[in-house]
Amino acid sequence: MIKYLFVLAFFFLLMPCHAQQSAVDTAKIREDFNQILQDMTTRYVYLSEKKIDLDCLREKYSAKIDGLQNQSEVILFFEYFLNEFYDSHISLSTNIQESYRLSSPFYVAPSVKGFYIKNVWQSQLSNLTDDIVGAEIIALNGRAFNEQIEAFPSLCQDKKHLEIRTWIANKVLAGKYSEPRILTLRLKSGKEIELDMDRLSYHQSKELLSSAVQEEIGIIRINNSLGNNQLIQAFDKALNDLSETKGLILDLRNTNNGGNTYVAKGIMGRFIDKELPYQKHMYIESYEADMPIVRSWMEMVSPRAKQYTQPLIVLVGRWTGSMGEGMAIGFDAMNRAEIVGTEMKRLAGSDFDFRFSHQSFGYKVILEKLYHIDGRARELYIPKNNVEQSTITLDESMEKAIEILMK
Repeated sequence: MIKYLFVLAFFFLLMPCHAQQSAVDTAKIREDFNQILQDMTTRYVYLSEKKIDLDCLREKYSAKIDGLQNQSEVILFFEYFLNEFYDSHISLSTNIQESYRLSSPFYVAPSVKGFYIKNVWQSQLSNLTDDIVGAEIIALNGRAFNEQIEAFPSLCQDKKHLEIRTWIANKVLAGKYSEPRILTLRLKSGKEIELDMDRLSYHQSKELLSSAVQEEIGIIRINNSLGNNQLIQAFDKALNDLSETKGLILDLRNTNNGGNTYVAKGIMGRFIDKELPYQKHMYIESYEADMPIVRSWMEMVSPRAKQYTQPLIVLVGRWTGSMGEGMAIGFDAMNRAEIVGTEMKRLAGSDFDFRFSHQSFGYKVILEKLYHIDGRARELYIPKNNVEQSTITLDESMEKAIEILMK
């Protein structure tokens, strides 16, 4: 009996310690919230172009802080706050099972009845059998899709605003890591099907790129590796091996995670014989109460190694993201390639990493706008040879690229 009482007392002694470990310091959370709110208010370069109610954000999110019980709720608190800006280029540097994924293999657009599937990541999916391009989305996990948009956990967004509603629709489609994603679709034929997105398979490649020759045309496909500096060496080898081809297709449709300018300029430099501008940067510089001053400049690419001089096609698509988009507008600006494909991912500007004062994770803020050298915003760029995806039975963009080269 004495031993039992001792164990029970020891158990209760531990409880306050455990509770203390799982609790959050709301004062520190409030400091961090004020920090991220200040950064998004004063440094987020697209703020004036967004339909955002800052007073609502300040009031609604401040009121939630005292109710946060654990670290998971803290992460979701900041994640949902950033979602209010409906910008897929900003995010936290961490996530949990209850977080929303950053993207999905489908892109949806508004229709008269709701939303339909406009683009499918055809070049990456390996086991999709139903031709779902153009299909109307009826439900997700058995619940009406429009209802799920309304239930999206934002506090201040105008969900009737078309741009915001479309962004939310694609976020809902991406889904939470912890939940299934079973779509009910009505195909263009009128047939209704169910599609389990988590049973989709993707082409896997351990190589940074893949290359091939088809009818004396070289094809180099970048395997989502524009952020890996080793890609330059791999690209040099592949391009040298294809130096005798009559034309080249550079496939950037699998660059969903973006990359860095070091790699991008290393690749672009193999196709020019003089220094050329490839994109324009714009940044608003300000210091506390001082007058904000706009700074802008053209970024240049310099020639590198042996030049490939034959015709070049750059293939892009909805999963060409960030630095992949920068390469596309760069090749176009330098008049060095024909750009072929659908609209790209439309990630706006250049993101920079910030750290919270009291959290172990950080967040991204867009500080610079990026432009084609002709003045078009990068995120609004549409390929000159625009391909409206109409089916998954054909690689329409690749066929268009080969057709252009054959001419």
